[in-house]
Amino acid sequence: MVTALDVPADALIKRLAEKLKEMDQVKPPTWAHFVKTGIHKEKPPEQSDWWYIRAASILRKLYKSSEPIGVETFRTIYGGRQNRGSAPEHFRKGSGSIPRKILQQLEAAGLVRKVPGKGRALTPQGRSLLDRTAREIMEELLEHRPELKRYY
Repeated sequence: MVTALDVPADALIKRLAEKLKEMDQVKPPTWAHFVKTGIHKEKPPEQSDWWYIRAASILRKLYKSSEPIGVETFRTIYGGRQNRGSAPEHFRKGSGSIPRKILQQLEAAGLVRKVPGKGRALTPQGRSLLDRTAREIMEELLEHRPELKRYY
């Protein structure tokens, strides 16, 4: 059985973002086109569909984790180094509102559930979505590279 960890992450996230665009519950808020993703960034994201890409990335992170993940952990994951001019760079956490809103939307879509005091974890529907998407990607990869069939 092919899992979400068996396919390239970039292909999985791109395909998941396309599927999330079709869901009514996952929509970027009105402020999403103007906001930076953290204090360490100078500009907002340039991609118009960055909200869906981040939501797909969050789903994959939840899939990889054996434990629930909270907003603070996502702030650390999506943080980065802040350029302070001639002073040394320092790590800064990312925005907390973006992962919080995305997790709330994924929860409304039934892909994520809240674990009190620990964060959020994937539901069986969310895990199924990622595995089905991974299987689709693997089938496309096997069409182009038949020598991989002996491994999968």
